[in-house]
Amino acid sequence: MLTGKIAVVTGASRGIGKEIAKTLAAKGATVVVNYNGSAAKAEETVKEIEALGGKAEALQCNVSEYDKAAEMMEYVVKTYGRVDILVNNAGITRDNLLMSEEDFDAVLNTNLKGAFNCIKHISRQMLKQKSGHIVNISSVSGVMGNAGQVNYSASKAGVIGMTKAVAREMASRGITCNAVAPGFIKTDMTDVLSDTIRENINAQIPMRTFGETADVANLVAFLASDEAKYITGQVICVDGGMAI
Repeated sequence: MLTGKIAVVTGASRGIGKEIAKTLAAKGATVVVNYNGSAAKAEETVKEIEALGGKAEALQCNVSEYDKAAEMMEYVVKTYGRVDILVNNAGITRDNLLMSEEDFDAVLNTNLKGAFNCIKHISRQMLKQKSGHIVNISSVSGVMGNAGQVNYSASKAGVIGMTKAVAREMASRGITCNAVAPGFIKTDMTDVLSDTIRENINAQIPMRTFGETADVANLVAFLASDEAKYITGQVICVDGGMAI
């Protein structure tokens, strides 16, 4: 389904990003596994992809830095000749009530500005190609809001607004831009939650369970394929009904 496609997945060294990278590769794409600080984990992702017969390369870049994001995209285009898929997954949390300005800025810079930087620096190539699929990873927190996550909710709501605007700007050139909004997904971050907290969260989810990383990755792979060529500007929640 994605044979011959070139994909860039940011924040792909672990969790949802890793699963997305592996799923795209399994469907035939060559995947650039972007990471910021987890070189060993990024290389592990690459090795897992290669072990299954896929093609991947790890590439370090702090996407919140405008010039560094430009360098990364320039390298990918020079190396592979094109970019067919961009998945903006890189994100951080700094949860707290009445959080500091530093924590607010850090989350907005990575989660929102980082996505903008990558879109900005690959847009010329996609416009030249007259094709491309952009998938931004938002969050149910950006749809509903969440106490203690003013920064995270704001950043992910911003991703939704940016997705819709980019979709309008680029649709006439055959480029789609959609957002996926995961709810509570089983990852290293949620594994540390206590049983009590987990039970309280499950009570808010109509399906009464956390999702799997594959639930998110499979949707991203669909939106990144030509099977979804007439879908753009959409926000799809993968949350077990939490945001209903």
